[in-house]
Amino acid sequence: LQKLIHLLKATDDPLIQEQALITLSNSAAFSVNQDIIRNLDGLSVIGGMLSNCVPKVKEKALNALNNLSMNIKNQEEIQVFITQVCRTVESAPLNSDVQLAGLRLLTNMSVTSDYHHKMINSIPCFLHLLSEGTERTQIQVLKVLVNLSANPAMTRHLLRPQV
Repeated sequence: LQKLIHLLKATDDPLIQEQALITLSNSAAFSVNQDIIRNLDGLSVIGGMLSNCVPKVKEKALNALNNLSMNIKNQEEIQVFITQVCRTVESAPLNSDVQLAGLRLLTNMSVTSDYHHKMINSIPCFLHLLSEGTERTQIQVLKVLVNLSANPAMTRHLLRPQV
């Protein structure tokens, strides 16, 4: 894991970055690896890949963070990327793999109300995706919206946007 994280930092080759992110994402299926990746500063390295201009690299970084977000301590570090993930969801092509990967991560990050406030500005986008997206996109957006709606503090923000 340490070598993969180092490789991710050291290379500009999108194919190598993509493969390293896939391997880290698969490794994150095991809780012990989630802790190891966090302790090796892997979350910030993977999060840094969110600004990559290659869509496949960005998608794989979102997938890796999604798998890593199953851990509360990891969520505490991943939450710094929520605003960037929301912007990515908004700017990604409609129904793209990048958009869906971002929505999956936001679903996990919205299970508890700890980070809902970071998603408020994206609610109009979520509602737009709900009306314009394919069924896959709609289902993923609904998961985020259901999580947000479980928080009474979000009621006003969910009802205010023009639909």
